Amino acid sequence: MAAQIIADDKRAPLHLHSAAQPVKGERLADFILTNRAAILAEWEEFAESCSPASGTMSIVALSDHASEMLTVIAEDLKTPQGSLEQSEKSKGHAPVPAGDERTAAEKHGTGRAESGFTMDQMVAEYRALRASVIRLWSKGRGDATEADLVDLTRFNEAIDQSLAESITRFTQDLDKSKEMFLAILGHDLRNPIAAVMTSARFMLETNELPEPHQTLTSRIVSASTRMNRMVGALLDFTRSRLGGGIPIAPSQINMGKVVHDVVDEITAAHPGRIIKLDARGSLTGNWDCERIMQVLSNLIVNALEHGGERTVVNVAVHGDATEVSVAIHNRGPLIPEEELDGIFNAMKRRNLEPRTTGPSANLGLGLYIADQIVQAHKGRIEVESIEERGTTFTVHLPRDTGR
Repeated sequence: MAAQIIADDKRAPLHLHSAAQPVKGERLADFILTNRAAILAEWEEFAESCSPASGTMSIVALSDHASEMLTVIAEDLKTPQGSLEQSEKSKGHAPVPAGDERTAAEKHGTGRAESGFTMDQMVAEYRALRASVIRLWSKGRGDATEADLVDLTRFNEAIDQSLAESITRFTQDLDKSKEMFLAILGHDLRNPIAAVMTSARFMLETNELPEPHQTLTSRIVSASTRMNRMVGALLDFTRSRLGGGIPIAPSQINMGKVVHDVVDEITAAHPGRIIKLDARGSLTGNWDCERIMQVLSNLIVNALEHGGERTVVNVAVHGDATEVSVAIHNRGPLIPEEELDGIFNAMKRRNLEPRTTGPSANLGLGLYIADQIVQAHKGRIEVESIEERGTTFTVHLPRDTGR
């Protein structure tokens, strides 16, 4: 068994260290604690081969939390285990040491993410650690006893648990660093984009530009305006992902007027399309006007993009005693049933032929941000897409967000 593991791991050229001499009848937990140095030496030898990340790391850094993990594993092997504990291990759930917020494996995942290791390299480290311990321990033991098999099973469970913890933390930290990078990038891009927009608009307002400079400057204004919207969407995305949520500033507004203004603006931008508005009931409530306009603009433009070229988009606003709802309906290609559950996921694109303009044609964040804004208002968005009635996105907003 141990020999097969080593043979399969061609990237882990481990060498037996003479200090690791198994004692007949010795349990695996005691062997790990007694021969910790030899086991770590083999692991360090493999970790050093994980270039380029390991190139700038010291030997101490390469074995950062390995010793602590071996201690935890050895203690685990000595602790009686029931079916519940075994089930929790399989899910990567482990008790956190007293006075600490993370396990040794979680610290290891964080350290590897910060050091530039790839996920594959970190997983290979665990494979090398597993192979090293089993090979050193099984050398010269002869036939495995029932106690040996129990120890091997428990050891593999403990390694799998540690690996699951490290992967979870590695992924979380990597995702957070990516999102922080996007937030910084989006923030820093706003100033140069604003400078381009302001300069181009000033040039247009002078009415002194001859052709083709007039047309070219108009294109600069249009493109920079679109870039600014994309950066805004990127910042909203990173705010929601970094835990702060999308901020809103509710005030007393009339939803009928807000929807009317949005429809007028979109109609002007799409003169060949028809958008019908029907508003009924009491439509006042406490909402963030700018954010609600952002939601409605995303949904209505989305309906225009994915509806038929000659079809009408219907927007129905209705108020009752507790909430105001806005339903945006269009006829066109249906949303596949398997895509409905994840349609508000970030970076999710509908499996249809995309257009080249509009919010959903750039970052794929339009529906995600709309959903986040509605959730910030304690509301929800429902989606229906069936042959008989077409596709309808319905926004439900309580009259008071409770803020």
